[in-house]
Amino acid sequence: MRNSKQYVGAELKGIYLRYQESEYATLSNVNIKLDAAKWTVLLGRSGCGKTTLLRYLAGLLGEKVITRGELKTSDGASLDGRVAYMAQQDLLLPWLSILDNVCLSCKFTKGSVAGEQKQKAKQLLELVGLSGYTAATPNQLSGGMRQRVALARTLMQDKPVVLMDEPFSALDAVTRHKLQTLSCELLRDKTVVLITHDPQEAVRLADRLYVLQGTPAVAESLTVPTTPTPRVLDVQCAQLQQEILEQLEVDYV
Repeated sequence: MRNSKQYVGAELKGIYLRYQESEYATLSNVNIKLDAAKWTVLLGRSGCGKTTLLRYLAGLLGEKVITRGELKTSDGASLDGRVAYMAQQDLLLPWLSILDNVCLSCKFTKGSVAGEQKQKAKQLLELVGLSGYTAATPNQLSGGMRQRVALARTLMQDKPVVLMDEPFSALDAVTRHKLQTLSCELLRDKTVVLITHDPQEAVRLADRLYVLQGTPAVAESLTVPTTPTPRVLDVQCAQLQQEILEQLEVDYV
């Protein structure tokens, strides 16, 4: 299902970011290009500022940080109201049905859920393979199924930019692989920024790939294969995985 006809790219130029209570900057002179309707993947050691960068893009940092630099979108408009956020935790409300969890954004933004919106939610649950679970509650689902619900909820928001903070990291290898493929297909028309600690996941999904390194962190760009995503892992992909590991090891010395 490809709902959105709005394509939004963005570019971060010379981004500096320091938390008010900290003496040291988290990010400095970060330059990243987010191509419209493509996947940009960010890797880096824990605590280097990946999630902070996502929260900056989502407009969630408020006055807690001092920032400099420029965030420029392809259409010149703000990203406010045009971003969906998918976290590592599925954040499903346990007292709501799966269908109501998917419709939650409509409840927040419009105050109620119309029949048309419930029908759309059912279609999305069918796309993620959960059409038979609309009346179930989250505790009746496995971890992988819950993340598919979270994906459907993200799609329900139909925002042109989707931020994903390690959404597959807690899953077993096979489930993770399946959800990577499913997300790549269903978010094909979205501008996606994915944080991951998994070099293989990055290689499978990235149209652009950056490693955040140093303190404060800067973004180092790595060249990805020209093959379409999700990629079949070949020799070129294996070489890139090795290059990623070598880049990451610099911060662990």
